[in-house]
Amino acid sequence: MTNIIRIKKAAFYGYHGVRSEEQSVGGKFEADVDIYTDFSEAAKKDSLSETIDYHKVYSFMYHLALEQKYYLIEALAVKIADELLKKFSSIQQVAVRIRKNNPPLGGVVDCVEVEVIKERKDL
Repeated sequence: MTNIIRIKKAAFYGYHGVRSEEQSVGGKFEADVDIYTDFSEAAKKDSLSETIDYHKVYSFMYHLALEQKYYLIEALAVKIADELLKKFSSIQQVAVRIRKNNPPLGGVVDCVEVEVIKERKDL
């Protein structure tokens, strides 16, 4: 059985971007993560130890987003997907979406978003 745990709109302030002002001033970023796993035993037993602790997932993602500056949000999305698969062995597949809010495109744009989907076999 496959179930999905979703974390939506996890917000962080980061210094990612190609332009120097993006790396010095920073900006707000958001992340969504879809974790494909089997939590049927956890639901049956009502036990956190039988599933993925999404508090730990959020903390792990937040740390990854802030530990290094990335030129591309694509690179950040791949890094988060790869590291989540490495750290949490019960994740079968993960989808990571990273949004850069108010990107400097010379016009009014709400956000730019990238998505990466990886399976355990992709490692």
